[in-house]
Amino acid sequence: MAVIDPGGQPLRAARCAGRARAAGARASDHTRARAALLNQLLLASVVFLLAVMVALGPFLGDVTVFFFGAVAILVLTAATFVIPWNRLAPGWVAAVPALDFSAIGFIQLSAPQSLLGLLWIFPVTWLASGFGLLGLYGAIVAITATLGVLLPFADSELSYPTILLPLVLLAIAATSYLTARRSEAQRILLAKQAQLLTGVLERTRRQEEELTEVLDAVDFGVIRIGPDGEVAVTNEAHGRLQRALGVDDRAGADGDEVAAFLDDGVTRLRPEELPLERALRGEAFDGQVVWFGEPVGARRALNITARRLSDPIGADAGAVVVSRDVTTELTALQARDDLVASVSHELRTPLTSILGYLDLALDDEGVPEPVRARLEIAERNAERLLGIVGDLLAASSSSPSSVELAIAPRLIEVDEIARSAAEAMLPRAATRAITLDVNGLEPASAWADPLRLRQVVDNLLSNAITYNRDGGSIFLGTTTDGSATWILVRDTGTGIDEAERARLFQRYYRAGARRGTGSGLGLAISRDIVRAHGGDIGLHSSPGVGTTFVVKLPALEPDPPAAEEAP
Repeated sequence: MAVIDPGGQPLRAARCAGRARAAGARASDHTRARAALLNQLLLASVVFLLAVMVALGPFLGDVTVFFFGAVAILVLTAATFVIPWNRLAPGWVAAVPALDFSAIGFIQLSAPQSLLGLLWIFPVTWLASGFGLLGLYGAIVAITATLGVLLPFADSELSYPTILLPLVLLAIAATSYLTARRSEAQRILLAKQAQLLTGVLERTRRQEEELTEVLDAVDFGVIRIGPDGEVAVTNEAHGRLQRALGVDDRAGADGDEVAAFLDDGVTRLRPEELPLERALRGEAFDGQVVWFGEPVGARRALNITARRLSDPIGADAGAVVVSRDVTTELTALQARDDLVASVSHELRTPLTSILGYLDLALDDEGVPEPVRARLEIAERNAERLLGIVGDLLAASSSSPSSVELAIAPRLIEVDEIARSAAEAMLPRAATRAITLDVNGLEPASAWADPLRLRQVVDNLLSNAITYNRDGGSIFLGTTTDGSATWILVRDTGTGIDEAERARLFQRYYRAGARRGTGSGLGLAISRDIVRAHGGDIGLHSSPGVGTTFVVKLPALEPDPPAAEEAP
């Protein structure tokens, strides 16, 4: 059933084999025609030389019979060149060596005791090599018949030359047949290999065209770098990106002719920090955002990723660099942050006023208890709303150093801040029967702003309670080695899968179960605060087991920068 499939491999293989056989048959016909011309021309040349020798010197035989055979061979040779063999059936060519046998018989008959019968080697070789097994049988029959006719004309009894000549001719016929068969087999094999290579080349060409079409259809630039550092492949999108930047392909990829900046848009990249230079050094990176163009004027942002390639034996095979235009996305994010900042500023003033009047109302001892309870609820929610507005303001700031400007670090006891934050969270944890374990709080100091650090711990504990399971537990610990201090918050909640961890600290991002709750700013702001102190924050998580956040802070005041010497 596979043969009737128009696109199936068996049918394609059969077609290729058929084409190979047809090509082989045509090649065989041309080979026979060329062999006819060559063999006949060689035989005619030898006979012509013999005729000249007979005409000029003594000849111990019948000259008339000799020249009759010689002329017959010369006439056959001329006919061989005149007759259009390609228009006749292949079997007609066999008539030439058959007639040669008769003509050489006359030459041998002119001098029976001579070795002129060796001229039969030419037609014997022709028949045995050019017409296969049938030609071999024809040569044997021709040799036998010719000798049977000539032997009665011999003047003496049988001799060694008389017996040896047919044996030699038979051996030559067999050798020619076998050699021709081997040559034919090799020729067919080469024809099939050529056909196979042609098919492979055609498939490779089609695959290359399809790959080129796919690469040209995508809207991100692709550069294939060979192991020698040369750019091997680029697509149309890459060219469009470079034209949009106003540079050529090479410059657009490495920024040699256009100013390049980090993702903040203001920190200029050094030549060795450019994406293509990093890829040429063997680096692999993901999602490096580079702004091309000066801050004042038209500019574009590209998100660039580089991946290393390996050959089948594991050796380096170059790299692929993918670039995508993210100018519109980053511009939209900036516009969103500007809007959020504007709205947050507008909300902060009335909220501060509301909180002030609520404080005044609560300070009035004449307020009835039911009213006081409602006012306290309003105050708590107003304070929470003010905190959210503050987070929005911090997150929407375009300056990466905005948090750093708002901190006032000093030497503080981290374990006391963590314990105070845990005590404040106990009522909230109790509503879900969550145990808060503070036995891991060891004495530890850090160089940090106590208010900002309390904000970080509050955020981590709040998340640990919100995304924990009912009846779960939270472990809070601190430790130090004298140069660095660590804060550890571990919960028994839902956990975070690996695909979402990389984006967890992005502003406004809420992963998995966190979607629909919170603003998505707490972890982003916490990381900004920790990094502003010269530390960092990381996590380990297993889905269904829990999540552990680790905060690292400097334990001592950093050394002041060395003053520059006056010139």
